[in-house]
Amino acid sequence: QVQLVESGGGLVQPGGSLRLSCAASGSISRIYNMGWYRHAPGKQRELVADIGTEDNDNTNYADSVKGRFTISRDNAKNTVYLQMNSLKPEDTAVYYCNALEKRLAIVEHWGEGTLVIVSS
Repeated sequence: QVQLVESGGGLVQPGGSLRLSCAASGSISRIYNMGWYRHAPGKQRELVADIGTEDNDNTNYADSVKGRFTISRDNAKNTVYLQMNSLKPEDTAVYYCNALEKRLAIVEHWGEGTLVIVSS
């Protein structure tokens, strides 16, 4: 089994920064991609950013966060980070860590989520 534990959420003023962390543990050898999704009240869950965990460093970002958020990984710590700068009230959401595992089929794993509130 794969466990994902997020940390780093909280309350921040508009224009501020936060860094989210997602530590993976358990049977992680087949994980090939990790990312962050968010779910805001009244909206659908959306992909914020993701990154390959094998030889490639391919990253993808939602248009709404390009230039403000940066996803990175530390393979030695089995941890993925989301650096969020220039935060806006519309970034308020529960942020979930996601990992894709390659088995006979692709298996998705989710963390429990961490709440980010951007408000003055």
